[in-house]
Amino acid sequence: MTTSVSASRDSAAMGAWAGRSDTGKASSRSWGGRRRRSLPHLMLGVLLVVVCTTGFVVAARQLGGRQSVLALARPVAVGQIVSAQDLKQVSIAVDPGMDVMAASAASTVVGHPIAYSLPAGSLVTRSVLGSPLVPPPGTAIAAVGLKPGQFPPDLSPGTTVAVLTTPLQSATSGATSGQSFSWTAVVTGMSSGRYDQITVVSLQLAESDARALASAPAGQLSLVAITEGGR
Repeated sequence: MTTSVSASRDSAAMGAWAGRSDTGKASSRSWGGRRRRSLPHLMLGVLLVVVCTTGFVVAARQLGGRQSVLALARPVAVGQIVSAQDLKQVSIAVDPGMDVMAASAASTVVGHPIAYSLPAGSLVTRSVLGSPLVPPPGTAIAAVGLKPGQFPPDLSPGTTVAVLTTPLQSATSGATSGQSFSWTAVVTGMSSGRYDQITVVSLQLAESDARALASAPAGQLSLVAITEGGR
């Protein structure tokens, strides 16, 4: 009888131990599954942090390289004395060695002459200030005689224009001959005759374009005011 009771106790103890062992293994498997499932989420989180950090660094570098510099708020003609109303501030990315003037230096620009005609939006540099340079290196000035209707009535020095030529049209057949050409120029001066309706317009443009323009018949020319960089 005693032997039977002892065997029953040993069997019960072994069963309990086996139960705890099975439970431990099940818990281990459950924990390992949760770790495997959470690993992709952790990697995704790390990747997002890296991407956000990289974007922040790039944006900081780009914004950090921008400076407030001086530009022309309106067209200016060669020899014109710069006023405060001629200037404005623009924010640009400035590379080392760029000849620009900080917006804080506006007081040192006002009162100085412009060396050559410039359109609105041009950056103010040290090279554009000083004694008039007519024309700047690599450019030339051509004069064209125009009648009313061949140029805008409110045209003024400093305006960027497209100089257009139109083909000749035969008075008898109506046919046109010749080619059309277009050059970009800056108006440097205007002079009207006293007894006729001809207005002489001085145009600053690339030297090769000025040579071609000089050979074009005046009656075929017309000026169109455009924005800087237009064609």
